[in-house]
Amino acid sequence: MVNSSETARDTRGHDATDYEVSPSDIAVGVIIGRTSEFFDFFVFAIASVIVFPSRLFPFLDPLSGTLWSFVLVLLAFVARPIGTAIFMRIDRRHGRVAKLTLALFGLGTSTVAMGLVPSYDTLGWWAIAVMALLRIGQGIALGGTWDGLSSLLAVSAPREKRGFYAMIPQLGAPIGLIVAALLFSYLVASMSAEDFLDWGWRYPFFVAFAVNVVALFARLRIIATPEFQEQFETRELQATRIRDTVSEDGRAVVVGIFVPLATFAMFHMVTVFPLSWVYLYTEETLTFFLNLTAVSAAFGVLSVVASGYLSDRFGRRNLLMWGAVAIGAFSLLAPVLLRGGASGESAYMIVGFIILGLSFGQSSGAVASMFEKRNRYTASAFVSAFAWMFGAGFAPITALFLSTWLGLFAAGLYLLSGAICTVIALWVVRQLEFRAESSVGSVDDTRR
Repeated sequence: MVNSSETARDTRGHDATDYEVSPSDIAVGVIIGRTSEFFDFFVFAIASVIVFPSRLFPFLDPLSGTLWSFVLVLLAFVARPIGTAIFMRIDRRHGRVAKLTLALFGLGTSTVAMGLVPSYDTLGWWAIAVMALLRIGQGIALGGTWDGLSSLLAVSAPREKRGFYAMIPQLGAPIGLIVAALLFSYLVASMSAEDFLDWGWRYPFFVAFAVNVVALFARLRIIATPEFQEQFETRELQATRIRDTVSEDGRAVVVGIFVPLATFAMFHMVTVFPLSWVYLYTEETLTFFLNLTAVSAAFGVLSVVASGYLSDRFGRRNLLMWGAVAIGAFSLLAPVLLRGGASGESAYMIVGFIILGLSFGQSSGAVASMFEKRNRYTASAFVSAFAWMFGAGFAPITALFLSTWLGLFAAGLYLLSGAICTVIALWVVRQLEFRAESSVGSVDDTRR
């Protein structure tokens, strides 16, 4: 039971009765928050292809240097579940405000510090070790940025528009990518290669801290509202103990990890992996592909929005199932497109982002609706952390390794395996809910 002191910890310095916010206000806060998180991660991901191989791994060939840079990318995804566990404890003991403040400042500080790390030529192996520690710190901090605002947005929205509002937090990913890609494109185009690799690459990392500060205040404003208080007191936005969550919803948590697997694998197959492939094996200019990435992500924004309308008409999980099938089909076509020069690469990116947007737009809402209300906050956070780790964390290094030694078709088969896992997981979810409906006679209407 939530006592008054626990509630007070989330409202210190605020009078929740002073104002109320509409779903549109919550949506703005959610988009700003998610954009900051994805911006930080995309800045690192892009740098792992075009900066770190030469600065941190100059003693390796470009391919090996990129693969080891992708190991650094993976570290944050491995650390994220650990961060989720740590910050859930902080949430229970000190409140949501303390948790978000520590997490976002930790995320911003880790990202800024990455821009200060000297090269291998200056610091030797310590440069790699420091960058690895900062990347782990970034992942731990990201585990604490789960704020429950997506759930608040869903329950605050009209029933017939829940799919539309569920897609709003997902807009942060393509928007964050657009900003990061265009910023790097501008820097690459406006300075010499020597200046960019020496100091120009650092600017996007410095920008991240300012973005995180804006995101923090946007989120804290929402947490101080009566709507958040009400959902917190009814336990829907309250962090539950991990042991209790696993004992009550453990089966749903395990299945839930695989539901968005195809979506999260596709996420890096149209962002980091093609950038590395084009940069290493084609003659395309870096600015061309970074600009293409930004344009394709804009198609992704439109596709995410479309997923909201389609979801409200046909159902979230139906849309996820169609998305997994489309991802499977794309995985077979992708090798042909990526080998097709500028036009093929453009088709790969634009079609890929359209498919990704339709699926990614509903991946979070479909998973959250699988859990009991009292466990939804904690279960959703852990499912998200592990799904990102298995789906997206291993994708860049696995796809680049397979495509280099076995051919692009092998990377396509890797993506296809994720689509198959999602289809099976969605079938298992439906079977579990069918049994629940048969035994109880009804089911929570958010679970669809």
